[in-house]
Amino acid sequence: MNAVSETIWTAKEAAEATGGRFAKEWAATSLSIDSRTVEPGALFVAIRGDNSDGHAYVKDALAKGAVAAVVDHVPEDVAGDAPLLIVADTFEALQELGYASRNRCGGKMIAVTGSVGKTGTKEFLAAALEDQGQTHASKASYNNHWGVPYTLANMHAGTDFGVFEVGMNHLHEITPLSRQVRPHVAIITTVEPVHIENFDSEQQIADAKGEIFAGMDHNGTAVLNRDNKWYAHLKALADTQGVKVKSFGEHEDSDAHLKSCLLASNGSRIEAVIDGQEIAFTLQFSGKHIAMNALAVLMAIKLAGGDIEKAAKAMGKVEPLAGRGKREYLDIGDKNNPVTLIDESYNASPVAMNAAFKVLALIDPGRGGRR
Repeated sequence: MNAVSETIWTAKEAAEATGGRFAKEWAATSLSIDSRTVEPGALFVAIRGDNSDGHAYVKDALAKGAVAAVVDHVPEDVAGDAPLLIVADTFEALQELGYASRNRCGGKMIAVTGSVGKTGTKEFLAAALEDQGQTHASKASYNNHWGVPYTLANMHAGTDFGVFEVGMNHLHEITPLSRQVRPHVAIITTVEPVHIENFDSEQQIADAKGEIFAGMDHNGTAVLNRDNKWYAHLKALADTQGVKVKSFGEHEDSDAHLKSCLLASNGSRIEAVIDGQEIAFTLQFSGKHIAMNALAVLMAIKLAGGDIEKAAKAMGKVEPLAGRGKREYLDIGDKNNPVTLIDESYNASPVAMNAAFKVLALIDPGRGGRR
């Protein structure tokens, strides 16, 4: 996300959003729920988790420079006159801050969900929009019931583009997140049998992904994978919610149509038509699945009013992330013949690994080399 130093929350604004009370004025330039990474100027929210209670770290957060803390009581080791916002429930306060942040922002919101490819697609969107306006995006894979409101609550009121990753493990988890984000554009990368142990059928997974439509802006558009077998099902769900649909894929009827994709071991060259606009660009990623998600990104950016030529050039500068395709070169006894390690380790599903093996097949190990 773009770095900004402006205030995102004053004591009065946060109190109005949460119904909390405060004794000292303060102004925060960021929000944190982790005392280990809190930065000077942050508002620290003491969340009660399954394994720890953020109230135990309020003193530490304030010592590191947090300007205030959101608490449901004054911790024993914190002075009574410390800069605190006292609320009934800190997690609910985080959600209310997220809602308030979304309500005051007039920028375009883009949400990304899907069985695989969410984080990479989100990173493409963030990079592609960074030079086209103030862009705010989810960190890492902050895509759940606390990650989404956290990301929203950190969003500056003047944000032009908000990019949100939305995930789930069960039915009915995406609906409340969609209603928090209220996206103008929502991408569903694909529907696959991932987390199938939590569902009765693959159709239930499609239904769960389709919950992203529940909170969409009344003029919102969903960007769906035309090549996925659940396309028609998802389109029908979108239709019932009054959500418009644009598609991407190799299918000849796709609105974002992949004309060609030249794959190499160290990247790809793509020719496509995005809603009638021809475009050619390169990526530092191998694999047709990445190219497909890039089409979804360009379609979403066009729908959000961005420039897809600038977006495509920016995507070409994005490098694979650790755990998601980053390559490491290891010296194991022979400096002239290092071992290439392709790191696809992050939360790797069978679907994702199948795609990774296809990328591996593109690599020529050279004379005497092995795959």
